[in-house]
Amino acid sequence: MGKTSKDKRDIYYRLAKEDGWRARSAFKLIHIDEIFNIFDGVTRAVDLCAAPGSWSQVLSRRLYESRDPKDRDEVKIIAVDLQHMGPLPGIIQLRGDITMLSTVEAIIAHFGENQKAQLVICDGAPDVTGLHDMDEYIQAQLLLAALNITTHVLAEGGTFVAKIFRGKDVTLLYGQLRIFFHKVTIAKPMSSRNSSIEAFVICQKYSPPQGYKPQLINPMQDDVKLTACETDSPVNRAIIPFMVCGDLREFDSDMSYSLNIDPEKEYEHKEVVQTPLAPAYSEVLERMKTTSLKHSGSIKVEADKKKD
Repeated sequence: MGKTSKDKRDIYYRLAKEDGWRARSAFKLIHIDEIFNIFDGVTRAVDLCAAPGSWSQVLSRRLYESRDPKDRDEVKIIAVDLQHMGPLPGIIQLRGDITMLSTVEAIIAHFGENQKAQLVICDGAPDVTGLHDMDEYIQAQLLLAALNITTHVLAEGGTFVAKIFRGKDVTLLYGQLRIFFHKVTIAKPMSSRNSSIEAFVICQKYSPPQGYKPQLINPMQDDVKLTACETDSPVNRAIIPFMVCGDLREFDSDMSYSLNIDPEKEYEHKEVVQTPLAPAYSEVLERMKTTSLKHSGSIKVEADKKKD
């Protein structure tokens, strides 16, 4: 009998167990650092959507445990997640929602006055549905939420690293990130499976637009126009609101209705206003005029008999 399916896991799964990492995703951050040196000179870092804690574990080993014990006091690493995770050396855990202002205030309070993070990382991802368009959209919204809180807690010149799902509309996200960072790069670490659509954005040299003032805005709950005008920044006022045209009294575009909309009038069929000028099926229609389906079928039958 063969061994259990666990023995068939990939090499990074096995190495994570051997090296004491909480998850194989730790290698993704390690590989990113090998190329981009994101840990250089960093003493203050934030890990968003941290649970189960593999990325926080990398921060702990690289930024905290690798230092001389007398120099560890200057290192502050904050891990944020709605879920609880096991303790790690040098890691301050915050249970909070990254879309809430209270979470921002808690992070800033831990860093102290006039202190901000030099590095913000986020390996968060939604529970995938298998519907790629849906998964890409939800992941994009999660990334924007992480970017939003990053604008509050990241010092100028800092680095932001986050997971992203590559899709047809992903270039829009790249453009949004370039507004806040001088350099944006997409990376696919060796430890990220080839079959996965995940990649990581490495955003370096944080530099928000002049006059920009960070705000946490939830378009589903907040009055975007009112919130944007609370500051004197013209950049903040450039927020474009989303509005639905119509209400529940109108037709639902995903429903089917009777063509006899007005019960007092009999339905009258009408031709389309403009028929296709050069339909792709016109050539097929012309051939059908001179071809007998019955005849072509009998020819095929006779051909099959001759083969036998």
